[in-house]
Amino acid sequence: MHDAAMLTIGQLADRTGLPVRTIRYWSDIGAVPPAARVGRDHRRYDAAGVARLELVATLRELGLGLAEIRQVLDRQATMADVAAAHVGALDAQIRTLRLRRAVLTAVARRKPGTEEMTLMNKLARLSAQERKQIIDDFVSEVFAGLEPDPGLAARMRQATPDLPDDPSPEQVDAWVELAELVQDPGFRRRIAAMAEQGAQARAADPATDEDQARTPDFVARVLEHAGPAAELGVAPDTGEAAAVLDRILAGTPGDQRRPQLREQLESGTDARAERYWQLLGIINGWPPFPPHVPAFEWMIAVLRAHPQPDA
Repeated sequence: MHDAAMLTIGQLADRTGLPVRTIRYWSDIGAVPPAARVGRDHRRYDAAGVARLELVATLRELGLGLAEIRQVLDRQATMADVAAAHVGALDAQIRTLRLRRAVLTAVARRKPGTEEMTLMNKLARLSAQERKQIIDDFVSEVFAGLEPDPGLAARMRQATPDLPDDPSPEQVDAWVELAELVQDPGFRRRIAAMAEQGAQARAADPATDEDQARTPDFVARVLEHAGPAAELGVAPDTGEAAAVLDRILAGTPGDQRRPQLREQLESGTDARAERYWQLLGIINGWPPFPPHVPAFEWMIAVLRAHPQPDA
């Protein structure tokens, strides 16, 4: 632009739609310096100044700070480098906002008190390592002093809560419930008792399957036969229940060892233990599984009512 074509700050504001005070501030800090001055306070801007102002305005709309913009304009950093860094920062902000949204949605649904809401927010913000540590501490306490369980302990250590960066309110809710569950002294005592009973059974007779109640075939039988009976409300002390029990135990050692089988089932059946795995499944996005505990609780009641096979 020639001098006659140069723009005043007011004309520049009209052309770009930016407030005069904003242009003046950017000019004062050197982001958009004037090409010339007329007198002491009358600034003039040429075509390069217009282009620079439009670039600054665009970068500000994209969320870049003025310090970053100055680095680009002064060629201390490339636009690509600054953009890449800003993308990373935006990703972190987006994850934070999504987490906040999930927590607030869970709060709206739970309607917790102030202390519980604070706890929910704190638990949701834990890192993956911190979440894993909570589970590790729980497992270490539960299995302290026992012979290593090749199954349960290993599964519990490996199955850690992997809360995603963009959790759903259900996942946040499940994680909070899980964290509260594993820190419940009553739950810890119950899982420790289950682990101890299993360890004692293995030590007493390592050659036997102390957990017939957990073999896939037996579990499948119980779910196939006892599950529907429990849903239908078949009374455990009836002949119909005894017939279902006979079908489940037919051809198994448990048919002649019903009291021992009942003890195994009682020691290994707990609704909160099952809830532990259900919550992990919600958090980690595993396929849901139907609850097993109602069928096994019905099975236990039937074994109490029919402790010996019919002659």
